[in-house]
Amino acid sequence: MSTTARTVLFHEIGGPEVLSVEETELPAPGPGEVLVRVEALALNRAEALFRSGGYFYQPTLPGSRNGYEAAGEVAAVGAGVTAFAPGDAVLAAANHELSTHGVYGDLVLLPDTALVPRPAGVDAVTGAAVWLTYTTAYGALVERAGMKAGDHVLITGASSGVGTAAIQVARRAGAVPVVTTRTEAKRRSLLDLGAEHVIVSGDADVAGETKRLTGGRGAEIVLDAVGGAGFAALGDAAVEDGTLISYGWLDLQPILLPMQWPLTVLGYNNFALTGSADGRRRAAHYVGSGLTDGTLRPVVAEVFDGLDSIGDAHRLMDSNTHTGKIVVRV
Repeated sequence: MSTTARTVLFHEIGGPEVLSVEETELPAPGPGEVLVRVEALALNRAEALFRSGGYFYQPTLPGSRNGYEAAGEVAAVGAGVTAFAPGDAVLAAANHELSTHGVYGDLVLLPDTALVPRPAGVDAVTGAAVWLTYTTAYGALVERAGMKAGDHVLITGASSGVGTAAIQVARRAGAVPVVTTRTEAKRRSLLDLGAEHVIVSGDADVAGETKRLTGGRGAEIVLDAVGGAGFAALGDAAVEDGTLISYGWLDLQPILLPMQWPLTVLGYNNFALTGSADGRRRAAHYVGSGLTDGTLRPVVAEVFDGLDSIGDAHRLMDSNTHTGKIVVRV
């Protein structure tokens, strides 16, 4: 038996105006599938890139869905699903293909492998805001780069969702977050979030300032959201044999590599963590324990009400004036 849902779709690439809320018919969950009633969803830069044609894969048009991150409740399960039952509070694991399974809607059908339990006591807005950013920061810094206490970590684009999460993940490990932002306006908020030093990239040489702030040594780890030609210059900000991690494409031009060898350069995609059951288990434990002990506290920039506000939420994302996550309460 099918179910009528309100779903955000787009039929061509472009700005926020291409997003429309439409009635769709969802079939009953098949084997291995779960029907989720969405309570809140959160935006990610990847979804703005996907909508505008700049993501690492392209939408299937017309009628593409969008959205990685949501919190909700299980409405029904298909045959063979044993990990979830109707009434369970869940989070989308952000490991699905966006055109087919994007979570912008009031009801979504997902594979059971694309869900994780929502930590006890976590409300929908917090749940929607926590998963992808914190698992990206954890997977890149802890699992891949081996971040340890005392490491200086240079975080570019620090007012983004992943950037604000990375500050807290670094602090939780005893590392020292040194962050960048493009203007002076966000310095105070980033210091309040736990950044040790804030470099205003529009006014200063990031590599030179990083060396100065670390006593000439440099950062053991660089977590970069920007990419493009500026990535090469970040080699000067790292210690000898340090680690540079590229995880974002705010600059859509090809990434230029630094020549400060020895140096480890990693391209990080969070599917490497959330694509396996064991990776999801580790990530869920990390996020859940951090929420419980208070070391992880999602930064929510603004909460919009209703799916019809999705265009305004994307406009705020495109403006780059926010700090933290943008959430739509469904």
